[in-house]
Amino acid sequence: MAASLLGGRAGKRSRYRPLAEINVTPLVDVMLVLLIIFMVTAPLMTSGVPVDLPKANAQPINNDSEPLTVSMNAEGKVFLQDQEVTLEGLVPKLQEIAKNNPERRIFVRGDKDIAYGKIMQVMGTITQGGFTKVALLAEQTGGAPAPAGGAKPAAKPAPPARPKAG
Repeated sequence: MAASLLGGRAGKRSRYRPLAEINVTPLVDVMLVLLIIFMVTAPLMTSGVPVDLPKANAQPINNDSEPLTVSMNAEGKVFLQDQEVTLEGLVPKLQEIAKNNPERRIFVRGDKDIAYGKIMQVMGTITQGGFTKVALLAEQTGGAPAPAGGAKPAAKPAPPARPKAG
């Protein structure tokens, strides 16, 4: 008698059940599009001074904050981020940007054709200004710039720099 009240459906399962799985295909599609967008735009966000960096096999250093970049181009002009500065005006501008924080990381980039002494002069000026975390940047053999200071030495030593004729 109880079976007739249910209409004969007591033993059968319902054809339509709630779906307990998450469809991840749209999520993967969105993530791949975002990955492509970031891969295209990330190189455009680097410093705009054209510098031909020397190659190094060093591993990159993890850093917490956005570093300041001091660059020297092939003509020997000094740039802070994208603005040209004099060597005498470099430290006051760095202190102004870093808000007198001597722990702020500063990367020094120099064209590979510049004499080593000129790059060391810029690094010495920054260090005399009270900044303690100053590192050289070199281009990794894979193509991405990496800080060369404080990392493992390269497996093959670089050839000595020749003085630039002219």
